Amino acid sequence: MKMTQVSEMGERSLVNLLSGMFNSDFNTDLVLGPGSDDCAVLDISDGDYLVVTTDMLHSKTDFPEQMTPWQIGWMSAAVNLSDVASMGARPIGILMAIGMSSDTPVSFVKEMARGMSDCAKACGTTVIGGDIDTHDELTITGTALGLVKKSRLLKRKGANAGDRVCVTGFTGSAGAALHALQHGIDVPDSFLNTLLEPCPRVAEGQALARSGAVTCMMDTSDGLAMSLHDLADINGVGFHICESMLPVCQDMKDYVTSEPEEQTDFALYTGGDFELLFTVSPEKLEEARNACDLSIIGEVVGKTAGIRIERNHGTNLSINRKGYLQLGT
Repeated sequence: MKMTQVSEMGERSLVNLLSGMFNSDFNTDLVLGPGSDDCAVLDISDGDYLVVTTDMLHSKTDFPEQMTPWQIGWMSAAVNLSDVASMGARPIGILMAIGMSSDTPVSFVKEMARGMSDCAKACGTTVIGGDIDTHDELTITGTALGLVKKSRLLKRKGANAGDRVCVTGFTGSAGAALHALQHGIDVPDSFLNTLLEPCPRVAEGQALARSGAVTCMMDTSDGLAMSLHDLADINGVGFHICESMLPVCQDMKDYVTSEPEEQTDFALYTGGDFELLFTVSPEKLEEARNACDLSIIGEVVGKTAGIRIERNHGTNLSINRKGYLQLGT
């Protein structure tokens, strides 16, 4: 009998399978367990939750060859701190485990560590520990910790029909920058840095949590379309997104000039932006706007309406479940 390989199963299906094997019944402190959100959530005191997340990056799949050691370090910290931000939490530390070949120059490792430290400091925290080992391929695993008041915890679940769908920053910038790198196309450093030096929305996440306006939230590291499908599944809703409302940066407009639809494809179906995708009660939009800069891109609708985008020329199309995935498609 043929055995199923992980490449055939895909990342999300494998995560769901393994999460179901980890029995959380014996951990009375666990509020959110494996696979259910961007972070695990532990009840540690009367007033606070501890949020914990981990992410693994590899040189072959995650670090474009143009990245400097400092950018590799920065990215490795950023992917974890972005998950903490999506829960509305304040980062309190990050651990970094590094596997590398024994002939790696010490100067490379020092610059990489400096990038990790600089990203942590930019997010109001520090690297508090980790591990080092030899490995054939550069592999970095980060584990980030955060604290959030119990009344302010933001989760993926909570969206209601009629809520507005919002994002921070721009959509598709990192994906378009990666496309430029892969095709050897010269673009401004500011554009490339959306991919190589992503900024976790830690301050925005905490401000949105304080606002009391957000009903659900996650980050968009796997792409806007994939994130919309994740939120739709857990909330049992659909989404109506307007193409004209998608925030696209000027650098991407300058890069993609021939086909307007291609800008939308980048905005929907490429990952690496590390923005926050969230829903807001319509009566609390002002509070959300006061919390941070945001773009309203659509509305939460009933599940039967599906996940659709209203194109600029008036047609409505389904948004496919695709984006950045590991372990196959």
